This record gives sequence, structure tokens and C-alpha cells, in this order.
Amino acid sequence: MSSSAIYPIGTPGIPWGPAEVAAWRGRQTRRRSYADEVQGRIEALRAHFDVGEYGRLEYAPDSYPLYAVRSRDWNTALPVMLVTGGVHGYETSGVHGALQFLERDAVRYAGRINLLCVPCVSPWGYERIHRWNPDALDPNRNFREHSPARESAALWGLLAPLRDTARTHIDLHETTDSDESEFRPALAARDGKPFEPGTIPDGFYLCADSAQPEPAFQQAVIAAVAKVTHIAPADPDGTIIGSPVVAHGVIEYDCRKLGLCAGITDARYRTTTEVYPDSPRATPAQCNDAQAAAICAAIDYALASGGRAV
Repeated sequence: MSSSAIYPIGTPGIPWGPAEVAAWRGRQTRRRSYADEVQGRIEALRAHFDVGEYGRLEYAPDSYPLYAVRSRDWNTALPVMLVTGGVHGYETSGVHGALQFLERDAVRYAGRINLLCVPCVSPWGYERIHRWNPDALDPNRNFREHSPARESAALWGLLAPLRDTARTHIDLHETTDSDESEFRPALAARDGKPFEPGTIPDGFYLCADSAQPEPAFQQAVIAAVAKVTHIAPADPDGTIIGSPVVAHGVIEYDCRKLGLCAGITDARYRTTTEVYPDSPRATPAQCNDAQAAAICAAIDYALASGGRAV
């Protein structure tokens, strides 16, 4: 099946140029408010955390402050735990799960960890419920120094100083039905490649970093989330989204090679969550709860295991 059969922009077999990117951008409309739904909740966290801007995205006529939420009394003797959400703006529970954790669960770690959380890496994408930024770039394939994706470059700059000291990094994502109906077809069209249909897993799963998989850590997170929502089974060929299942609910990616957020630091315990919000067996509240449970399980495991990043 060619990309032209399912996507309205571009010429089959030819990657997009500036005109196609502009045409795609012109089709995107604001569908929800970062200021009302995210920024306001972050501002309310100032009562218990240090909240600051680590950058600002200027996408005329819009301007988006980028927020980092930190433990108030940062102590270099304590382990550093990183949480990121909303790298893909359309993945709602990544953002709201991170906020829920900060509002409800983070207090119990006060004085035990240095917490740094970025609840919404991609506010333009959040408002338009889209995977890409306005330049038709996927932030989660562009985490590297001098990144062309401004969202990725800003987060890289924030986290790079913690590369050698972070113990844990959990990056919150979703896999949605729109991946198959919109985002993968758009990717094929953008790159001038044929669209190859795939499958959407029904349930929660994790993407471990193949460079530092820590299987016991991954299974501890899976076990905690299984109390909240169901874990995705493997497809008949033993894969999830085309990658071999290495343990219950776990696949692996080479995060740094692919430019994924979870590969920014050398944190020993790192993973990417994937919630399935379109499942008839899950509610939005369950999805948020699953993300928060994954964060808590990741931090609890790292605290129990001790040691510094390797």
C-alpha cells in the first residue's frame, strides 16, 4: 500500500520538502489549552517544589514556557530521579500521569531523592494532539546535541549535566489507535516511503534500553502497573509493535542510537512506559494511575537497590 492511498499530503515515493511541511502544519489546529490544563497545575506546585522555566518555544504566534519541577532542597548526597512526560504531546496520560504523581505521590519521597520532573516536553503538540512539532519532526527521534527539534534540544540541555549522576529516568508515553490511523501514515508520507500497516498492542508495556536493560527493574515496574491496568500480551509472532518481547510486557530499543528521550542520560534504571488509552478495558483515570504507579515503582526499586549510575 502506498502512502498516497492513505495520506493527503505529498507525492508517493518523494520525501516532503518545505512546501509539504507547510501544508501539513496548516492542517493542524489547537484543540486544547496547555495554559489551562497543564501550566496552571504546574504553577500550583510551587507550594511544595522549585518550579522554573528551562526554555521557551517560540512558534509564532504562540509562545510556550517549558517547565521543570525540582525537589526544593536539592541535596547532592541523594540519588537523582528523572521523570519526563509529554515528549509526544498527544499522549495525554504521559502529561497528566506525571502531574498526578507530583500532586499526589511525590511528597513521600521528600528528603529521600532529588526529583526532577518535566511534565510536558512538547506543549505545541499537546495543544494540537499531535506527535510531531511544527517542523514535522518527532521529538522522540531527535534527542541529541544540537538537535533540530527545539523541544529535544531544550530538554537535552536541561538533563545533560545530570548524565553521569542520574540513577533513574522514566519517560511516560502512550501507544494509541491514532498511531496506526494518522501518525505512521504521516511518517511514511513525510519520508517518501510506503506505509506498512502494523498492530496496536492492547495494554501497558515498557521499552527498556538495550544498552542498559536491567530486566529485574523492568519487571518490578510491570508488576506494579499490573495492579492498576492490564499488561499487553505479545502478538502471535512474539513481538509488540514489531519488536521481540524479552519478558512479560517488555521490549527493548537502542535508545541513544534512535534519539529517544530515555537515552539522554546514563541512568542505570531507565525505561519508557507505553499505555493504551483506547482500550475498552481502560479508562483515562486508569491510564493516569498506571503512569503514576510506574513512576513510584521505578523510584522504589532504585532506592531499594542502591548504588550509583553505571
